[in-house]
Amino acid sequence: MTTALATAPAFDGRSAVFAGTDVCLEAGLTLPDGTVRPMFEDDVWDFTDVVGLPVQLALCTRRFDFAEITDERWRLVGKELVLAMLAPRHPAVAPLPRAHRTALHLTSCAGRLDELTRFCRWLSEAGVSSLAQIDTRVCDAYMAHRRYVLDEDGAVVGEQSPGTRRAAAQVVVDLVNYRELFTADSVPADLRPWGGATASAIAEMPSGRTENKTQPVDDTVLQPMLAAALFLVSSLGPHAVELVQQIREADKLSARKARGLRAVHVAPAAEFTELLNEYTDTCTPLPMLADHHVADRLAGGWAADDPLLTLATGVLARQAGVTQFEAKWMDRLRGSLEAAVTSVGIKEVFARDAAEITAADTSSVLPWTLPLHRLQAVALVGVVRTAAMIVLATASGMRASELMELRIGCRLPVEEPVPGLTRYRLASKVIKGQPLGGTDDEWVVIEPVYRAVELAEDLHDDRHEGALLFGRFAFSVRYKWFRNWVNSPAGHRLGLAPIPEGQVNPRRLRRTLALEMAYRPGGVLATKIHLKHIAVATTEGYASRPGGAQAELLSEVNKHESDRDLDLVLQEFRNYQQGILPAGPGARSLTEFFASIDGKLDPEAATAPKTQRGDRDVLNLLTKRAKVLHLGPANYCWFTDPSRALCLKLAGTPTADRPLVGMCDSARCPQATHHPCHRPVWAEHAGRTETFLGQLGTTRKTERARLQADYDRALRVVTEIDSANIVNRESA
Repeated sequence: MTTALATAPAFDGRSAVFAGTDVCLEAGLTLPDGTVRPMFEDDVWDFTDVVGLPVQLALCTRRFDFAEITDERWRLVGKELVLAMLAPRHPAVAPLPRAHRTALHLTSCAGRLDELTRFCRWLSEAGVSSLAQIDTRVCDAYMAHRRYVLDEDGAVVGEQSPGTRRAAAQVVVDLVNYRELFTADSVPADLRPWGGATASAIAEMPSGRTENKTQPVDDTVLQPMLAAALFLVSSLGPHAVELVQQIREADKLSARKARGLRAVHVAPAAEFTELLNEYTDTCTPLPMLADHHVADRLAGGWAADDPLLTLATGVLARQAGVTQFEAKWMDRLRGSLEAAVTSVGIKEVFARDAAEITAADTSSVLPWTLPLHRLQAVALVGVVRTAAMIVLATASGMRASELMELRIGCRLPVEEPVPGLTRYRLASKVIKGQPLGGTDDEWVVIEPVYRAVELAEDLHDDRHEGALLFGRFAFSVRYKWFRNWVNSPAGHRLGLAPIPEGQVNPRRLRRTLALEMAYRPGGVLATKIHLKHIAVATTEGYASRPGGAQAELLSEVNKHESDRDLDLVLQEFRNYQQGILPAGPGARSLTEFFASIDGKLDPEAATAPKTQRGDRDVLNLLTKRAKVLHLGPANYCWFTDPSRALCLKLAGTPTADRPLVGMCDSARCPQATHHPCHRPVWAEHAGRTETFLGQLGTTRKTERARLQADYDRALRVVTEIDSANIVNRESA
C-alpha cells in the first residue's frame, strides 16, 4: 500500500512534552489518599478510584491500556494524545490551533483510545510502518474498512452505524490536529484528509434538526410491560420483602459459609436424628434439592425411583451443624431419612405458605407464588426489583445515569404544602452535560414512583445510608429477565398478559413519557397511571429547580405539545377541505377561521403571484390558532377569549390564562368543538348512561332525571357530529 521511508531517528521511549507527568494531577482528577497514581510512562492508566466518576462508567472504561498498541512509537503517540485531551490547558497543548479547548470526559477519551488502537493494528496489517506514510488514500481505505460489514468471504453485507464511522474519521482528524505535539511519530504536515471536513460530516451523521432518533416504546409492548410492573410492585412487592428476609434467615442457618459449622468424617447420627425428629414433630416438609442438582444425581448413578433423590441432604447437614453431607454416610442414615420423607414429604424451602392475592386479571384469588428453591426465590426478588426500576423510569423520565446515582435514603421527607395534597421528592444527581461528579438535583414524582423506590430499598441487601440503590446495571439484560418471567408459566398463573418482542430502555421510556404527556389525555400511561399527576409532578419539579433535570423533560414535553397542536389543527383543516366539518358550540367560529385560511390559499383570489400550498406554508397560517388549542377528554377547546370560557365562569376565575379542562362542559361552551375522533367517547358514554337508566328503580326519580339529561346531551352531541358530516356530504 505504501513505500518505505527513510529510517527514523533513534527513539528513546520518552516524551518530549509529558515525561514524568502525574496524569491525574495534570488532568485535574482527584484520587483518595494512598491510591497509586498513574504516571505518564505507565502502560496502564487506572482511573478506577478517581473521585466523582459516575456510577454508570463501567470498570473496564476506567482503565486505559496502552499496551494494546504494540508499536512503542505509536504507543507514545496514544499517551500524548489522550493526556492532551484530558489536559487542554497544558502549556504545550493550549497553543495548538485545532486542539480541544475543554477537557474531554474519561468516557470520550476511552473511546478515542480504543479507535486509535484499532487504527494502529490496521496500519500494521496494511504494511504501514510510520504515521508519516499516511496519505489521503490510506485515510479513505481505513474509512472503507470501518464503513462496511463483511462476511467470511469478504463480501459486503451491511454498513456500520454513523457513530462507528465518525469514530473512524475522528482518529485521523485527531492525529492531524495534534501532530505538532507528538514526539516519536506524526502524520505529514501537509495531510488534510477529506478536505478538512469534520468527523461528523465525513460519517454523514444526522444533523439533529430532524425527528428525534430515539423512538418511543410501542404501545403493544408498553401496555403489558407497565401493567406487569405495577402489579409486581403493588401486589407482589410486600411479599417479596418477606421472601428476602426468609432467604437471609435461611442463609444464616444452612449456607455453606454459615458460622458454627464443623467438619466431621463420621456420620453424625445423633444430630440427624434430633433434626429429623424436629421436622416430623412440627410436620414440616424436608428441604427439596434444585432440579439441576437432581439431574447431577441421576447422571451420577442415582435411581430415578429413589425416595431420597430430591432430598437436599447438604442443607440438612448444615442444619445439623456440619459443613457437608458425605456420600459414605448414606448407608448409615438412609433408614431415618426415608422414614422422615414418608412422614412429612419433601418440598421447596421458600414461600411454602404464600399469602393469597387477587390475580392481575381479577379472575381468581391464589397464592402470590408457588414454593421456590433458593435460586428461584433470589431470581423472583430480582424480577420485582426490575419492576420497581421500570415503574421509576417510566413514570419519572429519569435517565439511566440518574437511576444509577440513586442511593439508600434518596426518598426525601413527604411534604404537604396544602392540606390533603402531598409532594414526593427523590434526590439524585444529573450526570449528562455536568462537570465530573455530577450535580445534585431533586425529582418531584408521583406516589407510585416513591413507593417503588421504597420497595427497592426494602429489597436491598445492604441498607446502610448512602449505599447505591441499583448501582450500575445493564437494563437490557434485566428487562429480558423481567419479560421472560412475565411470559413464563409463573406470570401466566398470575393473570399477566404476555409482553411481545420490542426494544425497551430508559431512553425510550423517557421519550415515551414526554410524548404521552404531550398527547394527553389519551395513551397507555393515562390508563395505568394518573397522567395528570405525572404532569403536575414534572411541572412542580421545574418550578422548584428551573435549571434541573425535570426542566429539560418539561421542555421536551412542551415541544411535543406544540408539534401535536400544529398537527391536529392541520388535520382538522384538511378535514374541512374534504367536507368533514366540526360540531359543537364553537363549530361555526372554527369553520369561519378555516374558510378564511382556505381563501388565502385560493390561487384565483391571490393578489400576488406567489401562492401558499405546502404544509409548511399552511402551518404558518395555522400557528396562531394552534397556540390556543387544548385537548379535552371528548372535545377540542379553542381558548381564544378567556371571558367566553364557561369553565372559568364556573370556577370564578375569568382572568385565567388557561382553561380548566377538568370542568369543561363542551356541550355548552362557545369555544368547544366536537370532531369525528370524539364520537366514540360520546357514544360509549351514551351507551353506559342508557344502561344505568335501565337499572334504576321507579322510585329514584332524582337520579333518573339527572341521568336522563346526561344521556340526552350525549346523544345530541353524537347526532350533531353525524349531522355535520352527512349534511356536508350531501351538499358536496
